[in-house]
Amino acid sequence: MKVAAAHVSPVFMKPMESAEKAAEWIRRAGADGIDLIVFPEVYLPGFPYWINNYPPLHQVAMNRRYQDASVEVNGPEIACIRAAARDAGVVVVMGASERAEGGRTCFNSAILIDKDGELVGVHRKLKPTYAERYIWGQGDGSGLWVKPTAAGRVGALCCWEHTMNLARQAIAEQQVQIHAALWPGLSTMAGFEAVADIQIDAMMRNHALTAQCFVVCASSPVTQEIMDFLQQEFGSADMLAVGAGYSAVFHPFAAAVAGPKKGLEEGLVVAEIDLDDCSDAKMWLDGSGHYSRPDVLALLFDRRPKPTMVEVRDQFKD
Repeated sequence: MKVAAAHVSPVFMKPMESAEKAAEWIRRAGADGIDLIVFPEVYLPGFPYWINNYPPLHQVAMNRRYQDASVEVNGPEIACIRAAARDAGVVVVMGASERAEGGRTCFNSAILIDKDGELVGVHRKLKPTYAERYIWGQGDGSGLWVKPTAAGRVGALCCWEHTMNLARQAIAEQQVQIHAALWPGLSTMAGFEAVADIQIDAMMRNHALTAQCFVVCASSPVTQEIMDFLQQEFGSADMLAVGAGYSAVFHPFAAAVAGPKKGLEEGLVVAEIDLDDCSDAKMWLDGSGHYSRPDVLALLFDRRPKPTMVEVRDQFKD
């Protein structure tokens, strides 16, 4: 079958327009016979690049705007994506700043939609990275899943979650076949020019090999539209530059089978894959089987949801 990483940028801070743009790419993917497509981290409504560039108190009004621009899972933006997935017959992993339904806390989420438009699962980033904690709350183990879809068993993590080796192992233990890796554009951020792409490449190849799965890595470029937005709202934006993005597909033995694609030009990074290759890799090293040594090393995985309130009803009558 065919899988694709969407190397595309959103219509920045405009979630519905971004969803409509994504829907066009999904339908185009379906017409090209693609079975699964992965979009970048928080494609809806775009990554809040200002959080790493300006003092915290200068961000307050914009952080509130970002909260307002975040999307609810049952809102119109995700409905638009689900309709496109159904029309095109494509499995979709969509990155979104997800606002809790009926609440205000937001999460850095990966939303999995099957080819019939069914909402299969929502993964919330377990630990927002560095200044991301201004914006997003923490996910819990209930979102650390691998789900069966029309394209195979799919898991997802966002950005530097891939440094959390135990989170990756929890994915591997669930017999993942296709892993969606969602990233923003990092390589044009000050201090990361020489290391961002190296980090992404290393983590993606490592996860492909250690989980014996295909990895579809999607990252969005930083556009001039984003730079203009930052300059208009904050003034100088000299800690960021136009460009970046690193999108690719990796084989279970860690070779790149498509990409990497970098820079401003948008497009789909497409690979033809055979899920049977996952089994071939597991013949050599099965990280959730014969190569795991559970007598020496074990993973404690708490997948219970962590609500802010647990209601306990009185079981005794007066």
